[in-house]
Amino acid sequence: MNRIEIEHLTKYYGSKLVLDDVSLNVAEHEVVCLIGASGSGKSTLLRCVNDLVEFDEGLIRIDGTSIHDPSLSAVELYKRVGIVFQAYNLFPTMTVLDNITLAPRKVHGTAKDEAEAYARELLGLFSLEEFAKSYPEQLSGGQQQRVAIVRAMATKPELLLLDEVTAALDPELIGGVLAVIKSLRDQGMTMLIVTHEMGFARDVADRVCFLDGGKIVEEAPPAKLFSNPEHPRTGQFLQRIIEAGRL
Repeated sequence: MNRIEIEHLTKYYGSKLVLDDVSLNVAEHEVVCLIGASGSGKSTLLRCVNDLVEFDEGLIRIDGTSIHDPSLSAVELYKRVGIVFQAYNLFPTMTVLDNITLAPRKVHGTAKDEAEAYARELLGLFSLEEFAKSYPEQLSGGQQQRVAIVRAMATKPELLLLDEVTAALDPELIGGVLAVIKSLRDQGMTMLIVTHEMGFARDVADRVCFLDGGKIVEEAPPAKLFSNPEHPRTGQFLQRIIEAGRL
């Protein structure tokens, strides 16, 4: 079953074409990574899926229902499709526990005791239980990003969108965040991930899509795309990544 269906998506920012007739499906339990140079449309595509960016043409379905169908409210969409950004966006005056339980309690009407119990369970899964009463400024960047992922998980989403979640981290902190994402993959979470971490994409993805100029130029299993790309532009991009020591 396809959990995400994107058909002929087109998006302009003013006169600039950012997404050019993009079509992509993500099946249940599948992990798809979007790679490409900055400005290729990766993050815009991701944010369209969660209706955070309006698109000009095309259609996006979640489990067969258009994200603009009146039967699918914004609250229900955000509950089913979690998203994590490269900026942690944690509320600095709230504890980790309060950050995580805010949406379940205020948006989804979950009882405080139930929300906190589940939040502590998630924190334990990601080795963060000792920070429940801490404030974001007391955590490292890697810990804050892991908390942001836990916060996205707290509404029990069926799909997870990850937008360059390691981009703002020091290299030594990246490994812990990537380990959390691999754990989610192993648990069967369906994920669409924008990343510049080519080694991570190679290790975690079922499919990798290379975007260039707002188009999906090539998509393939990582072993195929990274070792034997078919499109010259994909090969050129990967060669530069290799020369930079990032693959």
